[in-house]
Amino acid sequence: MRISVLFSGGKDSSLSALLMEPFFEIELVTCSFGLLPNGELAEKIAKRLGFPHRVLSLEWEVLEKAYEKIMKDGFPKSAINYIHEKAVETLALDPEVKLIADGTRRDDRVPVLSISQVRSIEDRLGVQYICPLKGYGKKTVSILVERYLKIEEGPSENTQKADYEAELRELIRQRDGEEKIKELFPSHIQSHVLSRKNCQSRP
Repeated sequence: MRISVLFSGGKDSSLSALLMEPFFEIELVTCSFGLLPNGELAEKIAKRLGFPHRVLSLEWEVLEKAYEKIMKDGFPKSAINYIHEKAVETLALDPEVKLIADGTRRDDRVPVLSISQVRSIEDRLGVQYICPLKGYGKKTVSILVERYLKIEEGPSENTQKADYEAELRELIRQRDGEEKIKELFPSHIQSHVLSRKNCQSRP
């Protein structure tokens, strides 16, 4: 049974794929507007993890609407959540896709879908949406990542990652300059997965 995992190349989506590996045939899917080479970056990481990968193109109007949202709000939460909802919906429109997962954790606020959004997508589009990390807090995720993944971490503006935020940042950079990015996005740490760790199974 195949599951399509929305994949940014970061630790959360990578860990989600590893957790589901015993139960599903994993397919990693990176969404892109074509503004940055997100697909190429994610494909390299997917190859190191040992999973098949593909790029899903999102409509440019979704990025435009997200741009309008962040400019109106002055912060990125609703803009990124909007892109995430449209990414899940776009993937769900693929007739071959029946199960969709992502790396959303218990305490995440971005990107995240509400229960009503999830139910709407499942009912309208005939898919099942799964969040393997939904019961995991940040500390627990960090323990699992430390055991199973080699990663690099750094400030979001300096860390290569194939996520929605990267392309939204790039659009703002092109239209409004670097200073506008600093004004709109709070500084935070992001991860970039290098590979799996060779872990010995316990007796």
